[in-house]
Amino acid sequence: MAGRLKGKRALVTAAGQGIGRATALAFAAEGAEVHATDLDTAKLGDLAGHPGISTRKLDVLDAEAIKAAAAELGALNVLFNCAGFVHHGSILDATEDEWSFAFDLNVRSMFRLARAVLPSMIANGGGSIINVSSICGAHKGIPNRFIYGATKAAVLGLTKSVAADFVRQGIRCNAICPGTVQTPSLDQRIDAFDDPVQARKDFIARQPMGRLGTAEEIAQLNVYLASDESVFVTGQAMFIDGGMTI
Repeated sequence: MAGRLKGKRALVTAAGQGIGRATALAFAAEGAEVHATDLDTAKLGDLAGHPGISTRKLDVLDAEAIKAAAAELGALNVLFNCAGFVHHGSILDATEDEWSFAFDLNVRSMFRLARAVLPSMIANGGGSIINVSSICGAHKGIPNRFIYGATKAAVLGLTKSVAADFVRQGIRCNAICPGTVQTPSLDQRIDAFDDPVQARKDFIARQPMGRLGTAEEIAQLNVYLASDESVFVTGQAMFIDGGMTI
């Protein structure tokens, strides 16, 4: 049913590509006023003229930039925290710098954004915060995803804590936990392997459905969580993984 987000104002991070982009487009198609952000404004170029979407640069590692954006945008109904990075390797491969960067981008940015928008959301009667976690870390260990899994497990704790603290103030906070999704980010990781063709086959093989997910499929779950259809859903890890957690 079209127009499920009519009258809602949404902020989307990492909207330049992949799940962030697909979600910005899906939100707008459902009637939302979407503020699509990314560190790389060139990736936002073709979204700028799309009906219902405005674009702006936002470095989610910059605390002051987040505060300024929240103040300028005012009351939001939806926050979609999508920015993140996937490190490859085990604990023996991980460096202190990689660990710090991943927690800054994958977790601290969500903490800062949620903290920045919550006061106006509460004053406005409530809202929906959607965080990107993963099946990795949130449900199972995946080989060579040590840092990533640790950050995504932390996202789940953050999500449930926000949900518990503000459940009586109209705030819903949920996390989506995708399996392997076809995105430009995945393409970059695959291309980094010595044998990209085999690497892609391996990624597909671990999906019980025999295919990768699409960003558009993930975006539809986000539409549900942003809409009033999910008003009784909060503090949940929503698995959308093509059967990886069966």
